[in-house]
Amino acid sequence: MNGFHEGSVWWLLLLLAVPLAWIAVARPRWRATIGFPSVAPLRAAGATFVSRTWWLPLVLRMAALATLAVCMARPIKANEQTRVYVEGVAIEIVVDRSSSMLAMDFQKDGQRADRLTALKEVAGKFILGGGGLDGRPGDLIGLIAFARYADSLCPLTLDHDYLVQVLDDVAVAGNRGEDGTAIGEAVALAAERLRDATERGGDLPKPKSKVIILLTDGENNAGDIAPTTAAEICKTYGITLYAIGMGTIGEAPYPMQTPFGGTRLVPVPVNIDEKLLKEMASLTGGQYFRATDSNSLESIYETINRLEKTTTEQRRYLQYRDLAVEGSDIAGVRIAPLLLIAFFLIAAELLLAQTRWRMLP
Repeated sequence: MNGFHEGSVWWLLLLLAVPLAWIAVARPRWRATIGFPSVAPLRAAGATFVSRTWWLPLVLRMAALATLAVCMARPIKANEQTRVYVEGVAIEIVVDRSSSMLAMDFQKDGQRADRLTALKEVAGKFILGGGGLDGRPGDLIGLIAFARYADSLCPLTLDHDYLVQVLDDVAVAGNRGEDGTAIGEAVALAAERLRDATERGGDLPKPKSKVIILLTDGENNAGDIAPTTAAEICKTYGITLYAIGMGTIGEAPYPMQTPFGGTRLVPVPVNIDEKLLKEMASLTGGQYFRATDSNSLESIYETINRLEKTTTEQRRYLQYRDLAVEGSDIAGVRIAPLLLIAFFLIAAELLLAQTRWRMLP
């Protein structure tokens, strides 16, 4: 948007004086004359470039006057800027990586997939967006994985590309010493990380709410903290827990190594402590969900998206630039400040009028 300041625009009336000044300066005037018996020799000599352009200094002077009049009217260029303020949610995603997450009762691209692989794919869409999910660009998201022990793999961050890379590297527990399901310990660690990041200050933006998304397929059988105690900690810190039970209950196909080095799927008994997960979620004001395939898992994330909305506020600003003292770009060409242009016009007019274009009175 271009224009002039309202309080100064009347200075443009001075432009009407420019043609009057031209007439006053350029019109023929009575001057002292020198008599010549004949001007024929002068005409025969022809006109020079300077004599043909005698008016050039006057044009420069008039252009300088017009430019000064425009400067006094204070021309401006207003750029509208939009800033979006985001009041996000702090989310800890807590992923079960116990050996039971290898059960092949999910699908990916029409093929059988283990629970952990399906979890990674849908969680990645939840974070970055994809499929039917919009992503969470304004939210602080962290990652905790657990088996017998809980580990914080990624702190709360807005760098979601890095977070998804870390999530993709999560693998099931590699040996019996690591295997287990420490639900209480993992949830308590997630609550502590949310408390540290949101209540102790720092450079991170303050979120409007704190959420834990727990994904597990088993029963708590490890760790020193009871799951209900962890849920009470969440309640104390104002954290909402959404628990997701992964997979079927009863039997699930599980890959077993054959004596010949291959693998085959063997039905193994599996169980999810749904009563415990429902109790934990209820204590914090959250919900329990059951995911039996990738589609249902994606639907659960859509529900959480609706329940935990990120608030965005859009503010618009007008930034004015005074073209008299600031340069600008017009059609991709950088234009100098108008006052500087007026200065150069005056300097050029004075230089020409005192040298080759000098006129005797």
